[in-house]
Amino acid sequence: MRKIGCTVWAIPEGYIPGSSVSDAHDLVSHEAACFLNPGDRDVEVKITLFFEAREPVGPYLVTVPAKRTLHMRFNDLTDPAPVPRDTSYASLIEASAPVVVQHTRLDSRQPAMALLTTIAFPAAQT
Repeated sequence: MRKIGCTVWAIPEGYIPGSSVSDAHDLVSHEAACFLNPGDRDVEVKITLFFEAREPVGPYLVTVPAKRTLHMRFNDLTDPAPVPRDTSYASLIEASAPVVVQHTRLDSRQPAMALLTTIAFPAAQT
């Protein structure tokens, strides 16, 4: 298989709305990073969050299994601290081997929900 992906990614836009139209897991407002690991070994991923008016938080640690995807909600990150709601942030993602990263937000504060998705910026080529 052709090698694809990068080891450093940046997502400058981050924001988890503090409310949702429902408490159902599928309908809760959230941010997600979707990872593709096409490689033959598991990849360790470190995520550091940056804010406008306070110090960075991280690293958050996740593992993306070999030849698999991982859809990780920022809402679920708790160690070293929960990701704050209603607060703008940016993410720096550093992986132990090349991965592909996509960013998604579901804003369900109103019944007419909005879904945003984009590929993260590949900050470093490998």
